[in-house]
Amino acid sequence: MIRVVLVDDQHLVRAGFRMVLDYQRDMTVVGEAGDGAEALRLLRTTPADVVVMDLRMPVLDGVTATRRICATGPLPRVLVLTTFDTDEDAFAALQAGASGFLLKSVPPEELLTAIRVVASGDAVVAPRVTRRLLDRFAGRLVAKGPTVGVLPALTDREREVLLLVAQGLSNLEIGGRLQVAEATVKTHMGRILAKLGLRDRVQAVVLAYESGLVRPGGDR
Repeated sequence: MIRVVLVDDQHLVRAGFRMVLDYQRDMTVVGEAGDGAEALRLLRTTPADVVVMDLRMPVLDGVTATRRICATGPLPRVLVLTTFDTDEDAFAALQAGASGFLLKSVPPEELLTAIRVVASGDAVVAPRVTRRLLDRFAGRLVAKGPTVGVLPALTDREREVLLLVAQGLSNLEIGGRLQVAEATVKTHMGRILAKLGLRDRVQAVVLAYESGLVRPGGDR
């Protein structure tokens, strides 16, 4: 059962989402909050797998709340669901640690799929969208030192896979490039995330930029 917390300053929006989610056999809404601060208080006592987070709220905004939630551990994961379709919002949410970014106008089926994907440990932002965002906003990323100092635990193959992920390739495309099965790429990706203590491939791409493995507008 996927435990979901809904965070939105509009009660009717939360009520609508709850109706859709509670109808699913594999999901249950375990709590609601009207702003980021209320969400943080709720999560201290309510275990959850996925937080569906609005961005623009009073008291504490969704980006700040997402950053604080993601700093506490692997769960819950955050899926941002917002009215505002801007690159700035998407970039801020992803850099804060969100595992997905969707508009509130998406069909219910797409929202449900996104929650399941995020709960499974993957991300719901298309690889090329992530690459586009980071190429545009990479100047805002704070450099954390040379690649060799940040990624010492990776094997040569894992480093190669991370580079291709950061270039916007899907697992299937990486498999074709390296002439290995897609399942093998997934195994490498799982090891990369485990070694680097990351939640999903979005965070891996951000780290690839921060470490200097990938530079805006180029591969290396």
